[in-house]
Amino acid sequence: MCVHLFATVINDEKTFKTFPYNAYSSREVNGMDDVKSVDGLILYIKKTFHNSVDLVVEEIEWQDNPAVICYFSVMNEAALVNKELELIRNRASEGLVKWGDTAASTVHAFSVPTLIDSVVTGSVAVVFPYTNLLLKITIPKIPVRSITEPDNEHVIRGQHEGFVEALDMNIGLVRKHLAIPDLVVKSIHLGSDTNTRVSYVYIESIADEEVVNEMKKRLENIGLDKVWGTGPIEDYLEDSVWSPFPQFLNTERPDRVVANLLEGKIAVFSNSSPTALIAPVNFFSFYESPDDYNGRVLVGSFYRLLRLISFIAAIFLPAFYIAVVSFHSEIIPVELGKQVMMAVNDIPYRPIFEALILELFIELIRESAIRLPTPIGQTIGIVGGLVIGNAIVDAGLVSNFMVIVVAMTAISSFVVPSWEMNMSIRLIRFPFMIAAALFGFFGMAIGTLILFIHLLNLSSLKQPYFTPIVPFDPSRFKDVFFRIPFVRMSKQQKTFTHGADKEGGER
Repeated sequence: MCVHLFATVINDEKTFKTFPYNAYSSREVNGMDDVKSVDGLILYIKKTFHNSVDLVVEEIEWQDNPAVICYFSVMNEAALVNKELELIRNRASEGLVKWGDTAASTVHAFSVPTLIDSVVTGSVAVVFPYTNLLLKITIPKIPVRSITEPDNEHVIRGQHEGFVEALDMNIGLVRKHLAIPDLVVKSIHLGSDTNTRVSYVYIESIADEEVVNEMKKRLENIGLDKVWGTGPIEDYLEDSVWSPFPQFLNTERPDRVVANLLEGKIAVFSNSSPTALIAPVNFFSFYESPDDYNGRVLVGSFYRLLRLISFIAAIFLPAFYIAVVSFHSEIIPVELGKQVMMAVNDIPYRPIFEALILELFIELIRESAIRLPTPIGQTIGIVGGLVIGNAIVDAGLVSNFMVIVVAMTAISSFVVPSWEMNMSIRLIRFPFMIAAALFGFFGMAIGTLILFIHLLNLSSLKQPYFTPIVPFDPSRFKDVFFRIPFVRMSKQQKTFTHGADKEGGER
């Protein structure tokens, strides 16, 4: 049966009685002028998707007229598709005006981009040649791993669930914790080759409108052809991509995202990544952990201070040792100085080379432990840290004191709750080691000055990175170093009996 398919709007009264969506009809269809039959349409669709083996394109009967159904078999359940089609068919038979508008389906004017977008995103597309309409049924069956606790963000007390590689499920986890109408989700498609859906989430009543507009503008200006995760997106969104410090907080924990959203921040999700990007953030945001707020006030405050102290130890400890041994040995107590000098004198090269050897050795162990399977990775860590490390000391390549210093430095860097900041700290200590080897304490002072100047000039979505210290904000200063209690009783109840009689006592 030949028809002038998609060339003009069909004005047949009988056709529009069956398909009453005449408002959706279109006089222009991209690239379809050469299609003259249903068979030709099927061939055209198969050619568009390059005859992929998992593509299902079939002719079906619909109200005495042919239609073409198209979907990927690996992304849809055939039984659910048939059930939804039967429901919509019954609605059309009953003469409902909006027969195709259900919770899982919508009707659109036909166009090739709409067809392609529907199919590649896991929906079912039903094309009606006689009316230029496309029925989109959204019941995708996309494989997704189960929700588990992230391996790189363990907490002792708190929620043990994490994001997965499905955008809708991740947004659902956030909405589960924020059951409010002010939670806004906006989406955009990035990458002409990948068509990756990216969403940014914020709370309308809390988030700064200027920051939200800045996020929207940067996302819209991303010109990549291939976007497969949050990594390429982060490069485009950062204020300074060459800075060693991360300007976006990466997390796979819904509770961490929720806590930051309640502070007025914005979270960015990608359809193919379990990682959420949070901004704007400051330097101290990377040293906060969910355990701080799930535990006791004093405990949370103590460990937060301990993490901040670990930042100083991780960066300055190797440089301090190198500067002392090379230039300022007089500041060491006499008894300890003798032992240090005896150990150093047996090493055939300067302390800077000792430190570089051990630091690079630890980085190799860490990288190999990550890439290898878990049982083998643990074995490599033990063998590398104990056996090979002891052999290096016995061979006289490094001193015992340098092993202690490097081990304490590595432990201090691992205390940081954020993996990105952890990597940054391990990278920054190398310039400080070189500066200490060349100029001693003076080199460390110059390096510290450069570091603070860089932090003061850094920003996240145009917001100061080193706030609340610079610019100084006394109202937020205490939150940086201490875990403030959520609530404080204004009046202590006298006894439990008295409190029960007064329905909980006065507060």
